[in-house]
Amino acid sequence: MNWLWTTKDMVAAMNGRPIGQLPEGITGISIDSRSIASGEAFFAIKGDRVDGHDYASMAMANGAALLVISEGRLPALGRLTVPMIVVDDVLAALCRLAVASRKRSSAKVVAVTGSVGKTTTKEMLRKVLAPSGKVHASVASFNNHWGVPLTLARMPVDTLFGIFEVGMNHPNEIRPLVQLIRPHVAIITTIAPAHLGNFANVEEIAAAKAEIFEGVVPGGHAILNRDNEYYDYLEEAAQSVGIQNILSFGQHAKADFRLAEFNGSQESSTLWLTIGAETIEVALGAPGRHIAENALAALGTVKLLGADLSAGIAALAALQPEKGRGQRHRLQIGHGSFTLIDESYNANPASMRAAIALLALAVPSGSGRRVAVLGDMLEMGDHAYAVHADLAGAVLAAGIEHVWLAGPHMAALRDELPDSVDVIYREATDDLVAYVLNAVEVGDVVMVKSSLGTGFGRIVAALLDKFPAFSDTQPRL
Repeated sequence: MNWLWTTKDMVAAMNGRPIGQLPEGITGISIDSRSIASGEAFFAIKGDRVDGHDYASMAMANGAALLVISEGRLPALGRLTVPMIVVDDVLAALCRLAVASRKRSSAKVVAVTGSVGKTTTKEMLRKVLAPSGKVHASVASFNNHWGVPLTLARMPVDTLFGIFEVGMNHPNEIRPLVQLIRPHVAIITTIAPAHLGNFANVEEIAAAKAEIFEGVVPGGHAILNRDNEYYDYLEEAAQSVGIQNILSFGQHAKADFRLAEFNGSQESSTLWLTIGAETIEVALGAPGRHIAENALAALGTVKLLGADLSAGIAALAALQPEKGRGQRHRLQIGHGSFTLIDESYNANPASMRAAIALLALAVPSGSGRRVAVLGDMLEMGDHAYAVHADLAGAVLAAGIEHVWLAGPHMAALRDELPDSVDVIYREATDDLVAYVLNAVEVGDVVMVKSSLGTGFGRIVAALLDKFPAFSDTQPRL
């Protein structure tokens, strides 16, 4: 049997105490009792709102091979007679298993952070490296204090390329995570005012992102955005911790992976990548200049790791935006259709501008409209009013004439937009849901963008629930 872990190795790595007859090994690791697969180990992590120990019985009923639980919660489990590994603290034990996983692996490891584009770049890396060997990468946005060790612990021993996303909301959050990952390549996509309410200024955000350099293995590389105003700051930060191999991407003339030319459309794009003396045409299955810029970093990593660049380029032609990150839906309405662009996963000033620019490229059909459905950007602190009002310039530059807003901070944008723009404002998200469902029309292109915590995903879900997917084979009346 090809185990992810033998239980003997798990017990040793986690300094655990076995109880009951443990299986020889496990096929996977889960922290969700609802989705656990047969043969996997259930780690009963205690989160901010949910304690996994409360769901131990459900995990076993759903096929868990064993439980990993904390010593302090053992008495509360009563007469539960199942295979267990008892540890001092489940999350700490998971981190120790992550360390063991990294130590046993011979994979080339890449860590990605940045204010915008982490998940998209991680998914591009997954695609461009897959033709060259077995890739293990974070699922969804597992980029925090439990997501990173979980992803590491799940990494099969025969992985050739490990891709890890690293996020943060505050200083000193990336530092311990990158010490677990120990990447050969660290990528910072860009620095922008995200989570600005937790920092005094954007330079503090750059400093927090620069923590990623501290875990890079000796002889490793950093890849930085040469077009970003904090490039020099980040280059110096990388050098200060001993990284000598610093490469860059962007349109800048000195970028190692340079965007020589870009041609974008509403559903795809083409870029020309210059590496050294060679310029290569790259077709992308997803639209947006910001996507193309991050593709430079992904393809540069392929080159750096000695993987198959031609195969990686070919893989990008099939790139599709992820759910909540630009995913497109063509939906039936009446005897026609409209397009929904789902950008509802997250938002900050930089990603908001990128999404608005993407909407500007969209071509409505007939008398359809470009409609920006925008919600609050969270964690902006004292800067909230200014950053929301400042979006007016992006909306006007993009020629967007219909803007539907919700959230207390979006009142600033409402007040800043001129009468030439059709503005609809609701304070509560659910009130805007009702409006959008009734106001969308044939031919529209509707882009939904907000921070995840605003609940704008409910607008997307309501539209997908009410309007079926459009098919060109449907009879025309």
